[in-house]
Amino acid sequence: MRLVGVDGQQMGIIQTKDALRLAQEQGLDLVEVAPTARPPVCRIMDFGKYKYEQSKREREARKKQHIINIKEVKLRPNIEEHDFQVKARNAIRFLSDGDKVKVTIMFRGREIAHADLGARLCKRMADQLADLASVEKPPKVEGRNMTMILTPKA
Repeated sequence: MRLVGVDGQQMGIIQTKDALRLAQEQGLDLVEVAPTARPPVCRIMDFGKYKYEQSKREREARKKQHIINIKEVKLRPNIEEHDFQVKARNAIRFLSDGDKVKVTIMFRGREIAHADLGARLCKRMADQLADLASVEKPPKVEGRNMTMILTPKA
């Protein structure tokens, strides 16, 4: 096997028993780094310390990632101005947190015949949030609802 020392220097190709003896003399472990290589590469190191450093790096990486959620804002086609502004402020808050926003317009009864009102409402919401968000999925009628998805601009 090819052996790499504690400080990263190449020690050449050595028999396994000799490498184990060298590791034991230094009070360290012999760890196989690249088993598929020809010949396999092993390294003399403190395996417990190596595992700890690896888990520490994984924790740091997990801390930095942000999970993107989809938040929903529900509207009706005949919504009042103030109510619309409240929903828009909620959407702004969601987008500034880095989440996607699903705008849903709910139709009841015969309101579904006026899908153009829902489309206008979606366009109005998209225009109001244009500086913060872009339209990922344009307005589309799905059953008795019309949905549109907005994503935050980077």
